[in-house]
Amino acid sequence: MKILRLVILIVLGVILSDSSVFAQTPVQKHGHLRIAGKHIVDKNGAITSLAGPSFFWSNTGWGQDRFYTRGAVETFAQDWKAGIIRVAVGAENDGSILKDRRGNLRRAQTVIEAAIDNGLYVIVDWHSHRAEQDLGEAQAFFTHIAKRYGHTPNIMYEIYNEPLDTTDWNRVVKPYAERMIKTIRAVDPDNLIIVGTQTWSQDVDKAADNPIRGQSNILYALHFYAATHKEELRERAQYAINKGLPIIISEWGSVTYSGDGYFDIDSSIEWMKFAKRNGLSHLNWSVSDKNESASMLRPGASSNGRWTEKDLTLSGRLSREIMRNW
Repeated sequence: MKILRLVILIVLGVILSDSSVFAQTPVQKHGHLRIAGKHIVDKNGAITSLAGPSFFWSNTGWGQDRFYTRGAVETFAQDWKAGIIRVAVGAENDGSILKDRRGNLRRAQTVIEAAIDNGLYVIVDWHSHRAEQDLGEAQAFFTHIAKRYGHTPNIMYEIYNEPLDTTDWNRVVKPYAERMIKTIRAVDPDNLIIVGTQTWSQDVDKAADNPIRGQSNILYALHFYAATHKEELRERAQYAINKGLPIIISEWGSVTYSGDGYFDIDSSIEWMKFAKRNGLSHLNWSVSDKNESASMLRPGASSNGRWTEKDLTLSGRLSREIMRNW
């Protein structure tokens, strides 16, 4: 394991240029973020690229909801040096916010408020593959979140995690996004809104060919799993970026698209080079001790953070080194 960590550090040292410890929290340093052209920029107009973790589905009873704690957020802020975190509010299947609103909302708010207190940016994600079927519930949820937290510079809204390959961008995803943007903007006029893209948030090229018009501070989700998605997807993403589409990698894994399978460090490093070259923010999946290779934590890891190296999987060790050196 020490050899793996040394390899990670040597390789990352080539592509990551700033290993200094934050003198300020990320939000103190960067302030209110906005979109300028194809980039996220900070209060000074500087291109801003952030790295952090994505929590697992928040669904009640799935076992990973136990990590939605203040202690976990503090560990990511203080030890992992994350700049951003993602709250994956489960919006389908058993135990989701559609079935247990109180429990899922309580967990989400715990993590959001801990992120704000620790000076992190926080993405609030409607974690669904069929969000257009629950438009009213999504509108009610984001209205609540915007009213409660929209006055802070910390918050970002991810309105549709991963539309399916059969959920057409032009006929379904884009119209849904336009309605959700209108709902959020009625409360919060300027925080960033992330729009999911067709085919599990991979078809950013389709969004680039027909982007949302007449709105500011909108960007688009790109998801990848390094052992599955390689140069072909990077080429598709580069096409979108070259057309001026603002992109955020709001979910990525170092394994296969199933969340399991083999750990691909070489492909992960290629993706991090791509993110660095294009000034992209990215969030690693996932804060979980589930018995699958995308999980950052080994089974039985504490719900409240303060993890040691023995608590981390290969994915967790890679993710931590990337965040600490981003």
